[in-house]
Amino acid sequence: MRRDWGDICGGLVLASIGAAAAGWAWVHYDPGSLRQMGPGAFPLALGLMLTAFGLIVALPGLRRAGEAEPFEPWAALAVLASILVFGLGLRPLGLIVASFAGVLVGSLPAPRRGWTWRLCLAGIVTLLTMAIFRVGLDMSLPLWPRGV
Repeated sequence: MRRDWGDICGGLVLASIGAAAAGWAWVHYDPGSLRQMGPGAFPLALGLMLTAFGLIVALPGLRRAGEAEPFEPWAALAVLASILVFGLGLRPLGLIVASFAGVLVGSLPAPRRGWTWRLCLAGIVTLLTMAIFRVGLDMSLPLWPRGV
């Protein structure tokens, strides 16, 4: 029986990153107690949750047959490019333009044709990004490019 190696490897990578983050937080920060949490409590909890989610993804893959899916380098490059567009463009372009452009770049290799759905997706993700970062987290990120 073939295994679902995509889920197994992806889940183990997530679990490893989570375990490393939890270990780093445990060693370098004081977790405190439940009554008075220290600076390491939140990173420790996030690392443990990521470890648990990684195992939840990986373990069922041991019993499930996997499908051979071809690796698409163009799609992987588009995702990395969208992260770079957002990360490097956030300060000079502003939150709105950077998130809109990042979604458009990330959606380029999608098999579905047309620009209408891409523009709608970019608009919705931009609104959600603004709601999370500016309204929910009250972060002082520029909304528009400098000079506007």
